[in-house]
Amino acid sequence: MAIVSKDTTKKRVIDLTGPDGNAFVLLGIAKGLCKQLDLDTESVLSEMMLGDYEDLISLFDTYFGDYVDLER
Repeated sequence: MAIVSKDTTKKRVIDLTGPDGNAFVLLGIAKGLCKQLDLDTESVLSEMMLGDYEDLISLFDTYFGDYVDLER
């Protein structure tokens, strides 16, 4: 048996075609990430809700693309 270090650089993957791709779920995930990253939660969520779904996805990727991969 080998001891292997845990890969901490692995990104979370969200399948946009599944239940996690729902706009409200994405906003909830964004809220949690804002708190973890010490971002202004209200400002980020308000910006994400200004446009349509594609705008929300684009902004989600802008803010959290270093930590989350979005898949279609």
